[in-house]
Amino acid sequence: MSHKKFRDELGQYVVEGPKMVEEAILERPQDLLHVFATEAWVTPSDLRSFRIEGITPQDMERISSLASPTTVLAILRKPVWTMPDRFSGLTLVLDTIQDPGNLGTIIRTADWFGVKNILCSTGTADCFNPKVIQATMGSLYRTNVFYLDILETLKHHREIPVLAASLEGRPLVPGETWENAFLVIGNESTGIRPELHERATRRLLIPRSGGAESLNAAVAAGILLYALTT
Repeated sequence: MSHKKFRDELGQYVVEGPKMVEEAILERPQDLLHVFATEAWVTPSDLRSFRIEGITPQDMERISSLASPTTVLAILRKPVWTMPDRFSGLTLVLDTIQDPGNLGTIIRTADWFGVKNILCSTGTADCFNPKVIQATMGSLYRTNVFYLDILETLKHHREIPVLAASLEGRPLVPGETWENAFLVIGNESTGIRPELHERATRRLLIPRSGGAESLNAAVAAGILLYALTT
């Protein structure tokens, strides 16, 4: 069965590789449905009590989506994330991030900086896309990813400042802090939509020293998350 069928019809998703599967067993045991492994997988001693189904390398190659098939694969039930009534701390808002690698890296970076909630526009890549999952390196287990109408959500939380990554903004002042805010990162090529850009309380510029026209969306997210959380 293909990964797409798992995602679209069964409400399930697939993770591959020792690190991803071992973290899934530790972080999301309630969502774990099946684990398949070849003899080459060295099972950590603390996971040996979990039921693992052995398969041949040939079978793994058939079900794997990776160019170089791994030694272990797991099928998980998609989590049901509960939207908080109130947002506290920094919440990441993604406006039509379409590249799966970028989305996965942003989720991983958000996890690094302790950001728990990520709000995505409906045009953003599917967080259960296999490329996104692999790029998160397990951080998808520890973050909540919601797909919704961003503008409507911001209207319902007018008390929270909206910080927008923008070439029209100005840099953060040393020592400036935002303990509770939405941080908006825009599309890789077109940036933040004008109507969302206008909603910004503050537009943030990442200072440039060289000649590059723009930054990769995931890189920009990482720089701003560092600036806002340290």
